[in-house]
Amino acid sequence: MTGYVTDFEGRCWALPPLTAWQLEYAAGVPCDSFWLRLPWKAGNDGPSPDQWVEFQGEYQGERVFTGVVDECEHVLDGTGETLEVSGRGMAALLLDNEALGQDYVTATQEDILRDHVTPYGIEIVPGASLPAVSQFSVAAGSSEWSVVYEFARYYGGVAPRFDRRGRLVLTGWEEGRTLTLGDSVPVTRLTCRDRRYGVLSQVLVRDRYSGAVQTVENTDFAARGGRARRVVTMPGRGSYKTMRYTGQFQLDKSLAELERLEAEVALPFCAWPGDLVVLKRSGWDRNGTYRVAQASVGMDEKGYWTRLDLAQPDFVV
Repeated sequence: MTGYVTDFEGRCWALPPLTAWQLEYAAGVPCDSFWLRLPWKAGNDGPSPDQWVEFQGEYQGERVFTGVVDECEHVLDGTGETLEVSGRGMAALLLDNEALGQDYVTATQEDILRDHVTPYGIEIVPGASLPAVSQFSVAAGSSEWSVVYEFARYYGGVAPRFDRRGRLVLTGWEEGRTLTLGDSVPVTRLTCRDRRYGVLSQVLVRDRYSGAVQTVENTDFAARGGRARRVVTMPGRGSYKTMRYTGQFQLDKSLAELERLEAEVALPFCAWPGDLVVLKRSGWDRNGTYRVAQASVGMDEKGYWTRLDLAQPDFVV
């Protein structure tokens, strides 16, 4: 992978060859991140690392990461001088900025993008068409990301995320990309995790104005001994449908953590979040079709590798 950095004046510089790197991709949450190590000497051509604001990574001519630089660390030890650079994807710009509390009589997609996304120079992938929301409120202290997430996910049914070019995506998964991990693929490790902690059996959704409470239950998990309840208070006046959807959403989101698989492959950039993965491994009892929830790609002394966190195809972000 070739790395490029942009300084605060907009100048772009190619980094020296990287000796190790790791890229983390998620399906919207948590934020994408990157880490790099490269040889470095003070006084190298170009701006000082403290002037770097953005990072781009390219592999075989394709952009594979776009993000903001959070930290640079210059190290001198017995092996010489190195520079370690880390940061996050472009969602960091929305996470780090607090939204202005306000109420919309009717909030449209254009309103949300104008007030909470485009002021930070973020591009939007064409094709989004989210419905308008009546009586939409932005709570004081909310991050810009939480405003976009609530509008798109709770009301539009779409999990917002960023692509590898740093653009905001407000459409569903792109179906069609499928990776088959058969016996011929160099899978170095497979792990299956069953975790009950965090899975909810019941959600109570309360309307703060009327006091009405609706109950949504995961009866299957409760029948298997699950006992975990949450109470959600709607931020504004909501209909029964909206309240119940919010409760069901919370149940479904927690259920996505019940079963997760992890596959490590000795190849770079095998799959991206949202892609489908078909496991067909001899001697493995959890074969089937899964969706990539998170992906880590790296290069170190072991060579290239990709680590895929796999969930059920319909998992909720």
